[in-house]
Amino acid sequence: MKKRTIVGGYAFCWWFVTDVQRLSLEVMTLNPVCESVETAQGVPLTVTGVAQCKIMKADELLHTASEQFLGKSTHEIKCTILSTLEGHLRAILGTLSVEEVYKDRDQFAALVREVAAPDVGRMGIEILSFTIKDVYDDVQYLASLGKAQTAAVKRDADIGVAEANRDAGIREAECEKTAMDIKYNTDSKIEDNARLFQLQKANFDQEVNTAKAEAQLAYELQAAKIKQKIRNEEIQIEVVERHKMIEVEEQEVRRKEHELKSTVRLPAEAEHYKMTTVAEGKRTQTVENAKAEAEKIRLIGESEAKTLDIIGTAEAERMRLKAQVYKKYNEAAILNIALNAMPKIAAEIAAPLARIDEIVLLGGNDGVTNELTRLVGQVPPAVQALTGVDLSKDEEWSDCHIIEGNFETPFEQHLPNIMPEEIKTSYFQLILPLKWTSQKIKPVCLHLAGTGDHYFWRRRNLIAKPLLKESGIGSLLLENPFYGLRKPKDQM
Repeated sequence: MKKRTIVGGYAFCWWFVTDVQRLSLEVMTLNPVCESVETAQGVPLTVTGVAQCKIMKADELLHTASEQFLGKSTHEIKCTILSTLEGHLRAILGTLSVEEVYKDRDQFAALVREVAAPDVGRMGIEILSFTIKDVYDDVQYLASLGKAQTAAVKRDADIGVAEANRDAGIREAECEKTAMDIKYNTDSKIEDNARLFQLQKANFDQEVNTAKAEAQLAYELQAAKIKQKIRNEEIQIEVVERHKMIEVEEQEVRRKEHELKSTVRLPAEAEHYKMTTVAEGKRTQTVENAKAEAEKIRLIGESEAKTLDIIGTAEAERMRLKAQVYKKYNEAAILNIALNAMPKIAAEIAAPLARIDEIVLLGGNDGVTNELTRLVGQVPPAVQALTGVDLSKDEEWSDCHIIEGNFETPFEQHLPNIMPEEIKTSYFQLILPLKWTSQKIKPVCLHLAGTGDHYFWRRRNLIAKPLLKESGIGSLLLENPFYGLRKPKDQM
């Protein structure tokens, strides 16, 4: 016959053919009771417990449980398991003392589970839990154990109470002593503090009185300071008022300055600019004319120089031939040559001067004229030393005429207004050969163009050799169409 076990499922069965039986797998609660079971000491005890059991679901164990309990009711299954547990409980009680059973119930319950589990397991039953519910006896053994323990506890309690009372009295006395010490110390400190308070109060009163006196003096001093500050503010207000008045006056001065500037200065500056521009244009025109004239003279000079070079070469050859002849005459020939050449030299020197209306030499008080006189006087001795000819016998330079004066006469009308006064009033001398003074001397017309500390005068169409250089107050350069005049060296 084939058997099938189905847990929590379904299956087909044939009527009148298949036998179907059910077995509950729910947890079963059992209450084993052992009454008047003697322990190892012979004391009868009654022990009750609670056990939780169920049928195991493993296939093999489920078949075993089916064989054991199919056809039985749940009550019958509980009675079988309960009888097994009570038997093991009685057996274990006989091996333990009352104290072990009473004091260590968990160990007692664990021992019962350990001994009973294999037996019920062979029936397919599993003990889920087992606990001891109650332990008591009918001979008052457990009560006696409780009384002795209670008496010991009461004794210990009385001793503890007495010791506590003793300690409380000691502690109370100590606390009272400490309280009195603290009280006396506190009273002493109170008295000390009262004394210090009185001393401090006296010091404070003294300081307060001093402060009051100082406050009174400070009040008077502060009042004086405030009065002084008020006076200073009043003075400051007066100063500000005066400053404002000064500013108003300054504004009025500026207004008048602007008025004068617009009515006087600006027209004057415009006129000055106009005159300056016109003068600059004239100066530029004059300079360009002078440059053109200089270029003309340079070209003419180059042509003349080439001509003179050719003539000079021929003249040199002629002189060489004449020198060979003059060697035979010695000193008489040299003197004859010098005497014959002197009129030509004088004519060549005087030729440029003959084209000049007048020659003006500007000089100061630094000995320029004396120096010129000295230089002119050295010419005849020098010529005499070179050639043996005495030029002092020449009536043309035998005497000179010196005209002295300043720039105010006769050139004042020809000097611009912007010329410095110290130049206008400088002393000058005009040195001319006596022969020329008989001619009518006209003033030289000069035009001023200022450049720094230098002042230049130009005369139109004037070309001559230099007569004087660096003569103190100024330089007269006659080979240039410009006359140069500088401030005296002691004024630079």
